[in-house]
Amino acid sequence: MTAEYRSPARKPLTTTIVTGVVFVVVVLAAFSYASPYLVLSRLRDAVQARDSATINRYVDYPALRVSLKAEVTQMLSRRVDAEKLQHPLTALGALVGMAFVNPLVDAYATPDGVAALLKGLPPRGEPGEAPPPAGDAQTDAAQQGQAERQAPASPASAPTSAAKANAGYRDSSTFAVTYTRDPGGVPYSVIFHRRGWFTWQIDAVELNP
Repeated sequence: MTAEYRSPARKPLTTTIVTGVVFVVVVLAAFSYASPYLVLSRLRDAVQARDSATINRYVDYPALRVSLKAEVTQMLSRRVDAEKLQHPLTALGALVGMAFVNPLVDAYATPDGVAALLKGLPPRGEPGEAPPPAGDAQTDAAQQGQAERQAPASPASAPTSAAKANAGYRDSSTFAVTYTRDPGGVPYSVIFHRRGWFTWQIDAVELNP
């Protein structure tokens, strides 16, 4: 008799435990899936607030520096190859830019550089180039407007339209934010990789699609 009365009492308890475990697993899985989007949101807020400490938390600078150097070097090499066939003298400018790869990489592997990447302002490989100081949207708009007024009208001028970002997973441990300014513009991507279950860091860029 005792065993017969215990059995009905155990079934609801077992069901409750299983339901609770399933609920926790689903919540953790959902939070894990959303985690790169949350990190990206925090980084964008940190860029607007000029919060270098928060930016630093979500960037693997040594890995980003290696990636930047490889991408900028490849970008300039392709530029030299393309220009020397048509304009040999113009290619000298790209060759000069090759000598400034390390300073450019050092300038972009910083909170200001990461802020520029997240605002659609990648390195262009110009001699003496440096990312603009991170600021709020009004400051950025004023700086961009001043640069547009001072820059000559040419195909190489900085694009005037706001960059469009498209974020998403590439695989379970890789998350990419791809920026494009114009329909015919060259996109670039900022790459995040998972660090544990819920944390992500920027550790690479792709400047050469």
